[in-house]
Amino acid sequence: MNMNNEQKNTYVKKQITAALLALLKEKPLSDISVSELTSRAKIGRVSFYRNYQSKEDILKEESDRLIKEWGKLFESNPESAPETLFSSLFDFYRDHRNFYTTLYNAGMSYIMMETIISTIQITPEMMNLEAYMKSFWAYGIYGWMLEWIKRGMPESGKELSALFSIAQQSNNAQNIKE
Repeated sequence: MNMNNEQKNTYVKKQITAALLALLKEKPLSDISVSELTSRAKIGRVSFYRNYQSKEDILKEESDRLIKEWGKLFESNPESAPETLFSSLFDFYRDHRNFYTTLYNAGMSYIMMETIISTIQITPEMMNLEAYMKSFWAYGIYGWMLEWIKRGMPESGKELSALFSIAQQSNNAQNIKE
């Protein structure tokens, strides 16, 4: 089978990503050499450097690719609505748990945080209130995500949304008492 350049590049990136995730289960990123990575991926070193400046770039690109994939799925689903956004996102993370738990276990969950923040698009031109609210949601989602991953991702997206509603109701009841 002959592949065009785009297909070859996609193949190379998938091989590199899979190899890096496998190696991260064995050792820290700092202990993984580019030679070891390319050998495991069965690609040449030149292919690595053609696509990435660092090993961390592989994980950042995969994190960004996955969140874009989720966005397309969410937008194309006729049942998607603002109230299903969180459950959809958490279910997507759960479906890709290998990637996210590997990031977490490798001490690199900050990549998830960076992806969430860039997706929410906080810009210097925004009014302060909008930037603060977006920041609140970005870090809130990240916090829930991190704790959920730490606990083994036991709940579905729907169950997490229900827990979030309970937390909001509890907070509202607390505010009324005060």
